[in-house]
Amino acid sequence: MTVEPVSTPSAVRPPDPAIHAAARERLAGLATPPGALGRLGDLACWVAATQGEVPPRPVDQVRAVVLAGDHGVTASGVSAFPSAVTPAMVRTFAAGRAGASVLAAQHGVSLRVLDLGVDDDLADLPDAVRAHKVRRGSGAIDVEDALSADETARALAAGRAIAAEEIAAGAQLLVTGDMGIGNTTPTAALVAASLGLPGSEVVGRGTGIDDASLVRKGEVVQAALDRAGDRVADPVERLAALGSADLAATVGFLVAAAQAGVPVLLDGLISVACALTADDLAPGASAWFAAGHRSTEPAQSLALEKLGLEPLLDLGLRLGEGSGALAAVPLVRSAALLLRDVALLSEVLG
Repeated sequence: MTVEPVSTPSAVRPPDPAIHAAARERLAGLATPPGALGRLGDLACWVAATQGEVPPRPVDQVRAVVLAGDHGVTASGVSAFPSAVTPAMVRTFAAGRAGASVLAAQHGVSLRVLDLGVDDDLADLPDAVRAHKVRRGSGAIDVEDALSADETARALAAGRAIAAEEIAAGAQLLVTGDMGIGNTTPTAALVAASLGLPGSEVVGRGTGIDDASLVRKGEVVQAALDRAGDRVADPVERLAALGSADLAATVGFLVAAAQAGVPVLLDGLISVACALTADDLAPGASAWFAAGHRSTEPAQSLALEKLGLEPLLDLGLRLGEGSGALAAVPLVRSAALLLRDVALLSEVLG
């Protein structure tokens, strides 16, 4: 893979404000009581603005990508499961049997899994799964950087390339998914670094750790923040110090989608932490993101508040994989169709 230089992208233009205003006007003119569609109406106006059309087109082409990677910090006892689960789950995705696979199939969403940093060669899987691999695993962030500068650049470039592939395939809406045991630890660290918070305020139970492991997880995140120091002020340096190949690729994916004007439905902590980093890297990118659901991880709620995003669903989900966002896809589709197909009051009375 050719390594592209890492540079700070310029500010991202927002979805068309004139179209958004026109969508609000149409919403107000529907044959429904004022405000009756609630947040579905708000969502419909956002969809219209991202498409640049009123009424919006049906959101038929939804494409999801699960970016997988292992995290060296798992060895510090921050997860209830061993790293060996990651490659096993990638194979499960490839077989179409993971939780997100079922939801994607149910809702007619294209889904593929890609290995960015799994600590396994995955030689039994198709070459396409490994086409963007940066390295096996990542550094344990409490004692070392997750990635080198070159690896960070390659991961960001991979994410941009993956987004370009999905957009070229016709994506109207993108979904980010994740797979990687231990990944709530580096993402909690990314949120803490972005918001200037201590480790103890951002950690959650992830895969279901006990109280002692939760305390340990907070200590690990704080050690990572202390080790990285002032470097975290720069989002690329932050990814190198605290992230991983799959997380840096997710950031590159999100930035590329926003720059291309293709909206993204975010999932849980992993994608929201990366969205926060993407917005630091390319200011304004978050205007192209919607939050699919609220997870049980405290860092996700903190990041959502900073981004100004209100989740569409709040079901207590903590599966990851993109599952919460996939469960919310029907809401996005319904919102667009309501604004498109409900009669105008002037037509009813005319």
